[in-house]
Amino acid sequence: MNKKTIWITGGSTGIGKALAIKFANEGWNVAISARREQLLEEISNNYENISSFPLDVTNKSNCKEVFNQIINKFQNIDICFFSTGTWDPKKEKDIDVEQIENVFKVNFFGTLNSIKVVEEYFKNKKNGTITIVSSIAGYRGLPNSTGYGPSKSALNNLAESLYFDFGRSNVRVCLVSPGFIKTPMTDKNDFKMPFLKTPEYAAEKIYDGLVNKNSFEIHFPKSLTMILKILSFLPNKIYFGLIGKLTKYQKK
Repeated sequence: MNKKTIWITGGSTGIGKALAIKFANEGWNVAISARREQLLEEISNNYENISSFPLDVTNKSNCKEVFNQIINKFQNIDICFFSTGTWDPKKEKDIDVEQIENVFKVNFFGTLNSIKVVEEYFKNKKNGTITIVSSIAGYRGLPNSTGYGPSKSALNNLAESLYFDFGRSNVRVCLVSPGFIKTPMTDKNDFKMPFLKTPEYAAEKIYDGLVNKNSFEIHFPKSLTMILKILSFLPNKIYFGLIGKLTKYQKK
């Protein structure tokens, strides 16, 4: 029996790295991509069935090239896990148009570029899973999130749209909405992060959701995400009041 294969972008650190190790330990072939080639090589050198495929997701031709390399090596991809993301909280407090453009270029269009190169493959194959990694920040607007939150909200909407489009070809589209996970990206945050979890915790939840379950959204930890889901249904006046109190936001 041939091993199954997963392709993970954003695989050099954080959730992507932890998930790569989890799938490798479960016997899968794992293709990891990110811009930082040295970090990818360090991971692949330590795990026999993890292979490094350096990639800049903002480069469309590079996405196509790397996809072809992975298919040539493994002959098959069962799951794509697209988790490339960027975040700079210091630049989110004011409207920094160039910063927001960069966030969307990486978070939204980088993910879209990755999905585009596998679209024909999965629709012809008529099975498999495309996973889009978003965030709880995409549920509703939050203070000091002029770029990151909107980019994740756009990914949520994209995932829902693609759910229908790929579903016609029997291809699963899955949305992953993590809470606060201790990664190099969240280490930049200058506020207390409730229910902070490890990348390994995230990897366990994602593996279970992708392999053992079939729901559209994998979100965790439930103690945080369920609260935010309830908040997202509240009328604007109540939502703004509660979030304002929770984040100590005050009108001037």
